[in-house]
Amino acid sequence: MEIKTVRALWFSPTGNAERAAMEIARTIAERLGVPLRASGLNRPEARKREYAFAPSDFLVIACPVYAGKLPNKILPDLKAILRGNQTPAAAVVTFGNRAFDDALAELAAVLTGNGFCAISAAAVVGEHAFADKLGGGRPDAADMRELRAFAEKTADAVLTLPECPPPVRVPGDPAAPYYVPKGLDGAPAKFLKAKPKVDLSRCDGCGACARVCPMGAIDPQDVASVPGVCIKCQACVKSCARRARFFDDPAFLSHVAMLKENYAEPKENAFFYAFEP
Repeated sequence: MEIKTVRALWFSPTGNAERAAMEIARTIAERLGVPLRASGLNRPEARKREYAFAPSDFLVIACPVYAGKLPNKILPDLKAILRGNQTPAAAVVTFGNRAFDDALAELAAVLTGNGFCAISAAAVVGEHAFADKLGGGRPDAADMRELRAFAEKTADAVLTLPECPPPVRVPGDPAAPYYVPKGLDGAPAKFLKAKPKVDLSRCDGCGACARVCPMGAIDPQDVASVPGVCIKCQACVKSCARRARFFDDPAFLSHVAMLKENYAEPKENAFFYAFEP
């Protein structure tokens, strides 16, 4: 394969997927001696245009795991806007120290279905959006070393592969249902309609939360109002310098407590290849 440009795309409300994608993409670009072009898909307007790729591009695409799958409000966008032409690619998901379940298989299937050659895939541990004690500080320096090693193997394969191999095989079922969040009592925790609240004694109305919301759900003129769809990504909570944003839904908080109680043990990253590394 002759690669002329490495491209990086990510949906990354809290930054983990972006960090992973950029570390991998930079390493591949440096290894191949080609330029890198990077774009984020966090804003709604960024997901309204088409992203078309040539056989001479290499795509690194990353997305966080939500309930064991790709975010259900983002998956249709990825299917609609990505256009490959026998374009080699690496699929990357980040997960908050629980499990990546079916998300990586789902992302690899999206790539294959949209004309890409998914030659490698990675599931990377990142700090959980709901609780920073789960995977806190990850991906860390050790994770980054693993990502660079993965990227180097991928880049070396690109140099030697004459054409696209069969797509990378990863565990999981793209058609599987979403993981059902549980509370401390073990029963399903139903917080689909939960939305972030605002402590008005702290809020200065800067509008940062509205600007970072990937769904455009927060009213920029009245940030206490969330008329749109909330995907619980926590971008607004983490972006608030005054710590005025929070969730107080009981079912949500019970689920967070369950995660802390059961998934504190550090998990490992997982890497997969369509070639012999």
